[in-house]
Amino acid sequence: MSELEPGATIGILGGGQLGRMLSVAASRLGYRCHVYEPGAAPAGDVAHRLTTAPYEDQAALRAFAESVDVITYEFENVPTAALDLLESIRPIRPNRRALAVSQDRLSEKDFLTGIGLRTAPYRNVETESDLPGALAALGAPSILKTRRLGYDGKGQIRFSDAGQRDWTGAPSVLEGFVEFSAEISVIVARGADGQVAAYDPGLNVHREGILRTTTVPCGLTAGLLTDAVLIAARIVNALDYIGVMGVELFVTRDGLVVNEIAPRVHNSGHWTQAGCAVDQFEQHIRAVAGLPLGDGQRYADVEMENLIGDDVLRLPELLKQSRCQVHLYGKGEARPGRKMGHVNRVL
Repeated sequence: MSELEPGATIGILGGGQLGRMLSVAASRLGYRCHVYEPGAAPAGDVAHRLTTAPYEDQAALRAFAESVDVITYEFENVPTAALDLLESIRPIRPNRRALAVSQDRLSEKDFLTGIGLRTAPYRNVETESDLPGALAALGAPSILKTRRLGYDGKGQIRFSDAGQRDWTGAPSVLEGFVEFSAEISVIVARGADGQVAAYDPGLNVHREGILRTTTVPCGLTAGLLTDAVLIAARIVNALDYIGVMGVELFVTRDGLVVNEIAPRVHNSGHWTQAGCAVDQFEQHIRAVAGLPLGDGQRYADVEMENLIGDDVLRLPELLKQSRCQVHLYGKGEARPGRKMGHVNRVL
């Protein structure tokens, strides 16, 4: 795989805030970005080019692919038929296997346990009739999650009683309860040459299913930090991955349990913008462009806070804070649960 020369164009599937920040990072390295997005596209404000078309529009997909040198993505749920067409024209990085694994929670858990990693106990719940047997096996408390398309707490039902019979309405996975003291995440990158680089694990705090803060350092022992990085490295190597991945882990009395993986830049990695010379967005662009990975060593303690909904109204106050880096996503309407931006505070 040869390095992309400055002036080359990187195609990005998805036009949200992650695509926006990837476009900015790519521009610093001399690349142009062409964003493909069916709906509203904050990334279109900063990208060189934007195509607004559905994923079923084969002519638009073909024109998009022919205009770029490599294709990456900012979210996982791109239809398979669209990916088939795009990949026939240009390489997609990270690869299709990573997408197939992460698009389906059952496939993801089967993959993780298959390479010897621990996950929450789980059962496939293909239809509502499978639910009683799964609950009998795992008990309550437990959580039912749709196998596809759920994020930020969507598509999930918590079971406090094994007699509960709520249903998501789609093929799902029932996850057994994991007693954990904290959730951390590792942002890991793997280059085209197989080089792996990981950022320091961050401590995540969620509220109502949405990430609110990530803090580094996360306060764990050196042994657990090493284990977390080794787990992340095992995953990207097993997938022959190229790019940045977010790996979420539960900290338990018996060690680390993998919660989920995201084959892209990740919300919990935004702190790298204020804490590292090369942040997660530049690292991803470097990887998919075939460049050497950058130095991800942390030089500052950082707290990242998501600005959710009306949190963005605190902007005048945030702008006055010292050692505070503000990132707004260019979204027009502040709706409940909507990520409007984030701030990185150097501690």
